[in-house]
Amino acid sequence: MTAPNELRLLPWSGPEGKPCYLSTDDRGGYMSRLADNIEAVQLGTAAELLQQASETLDDQDAALDEMRHLAKELAGTLRDILRVATSRGHLLAVSEPREPAY
Repeated sequence: MTAPNELRLLPWSGPEGKPCYLSTDDRGGYMSRLADNIEAVQLGTAAELLQQASETLDDQDAALDEMRHLAKELAGTLRDILRVATSRGHLLAVSEPREPAY
């Protein structure tokens, strides 16, 4: 079984927005693959939204409501991507041997 400091932060939240974690030794298991796929979708969505944001910000005639909607979408996507980055950072810290400090 995975040690408590090796839990994987999943790319979705649980009840009341609390983080969800996966404890498994099988990185190729169903839940690990599901999390990997959802992370890939979230990263793809972020790339598409970044393109849309660039276009909207370049549009001098963009309506205030359109800008508010864009800001809301960007905030949600940023939250998702931060969770992905945190999860992957934890996975790297657990799986890669550390260099000795000199």
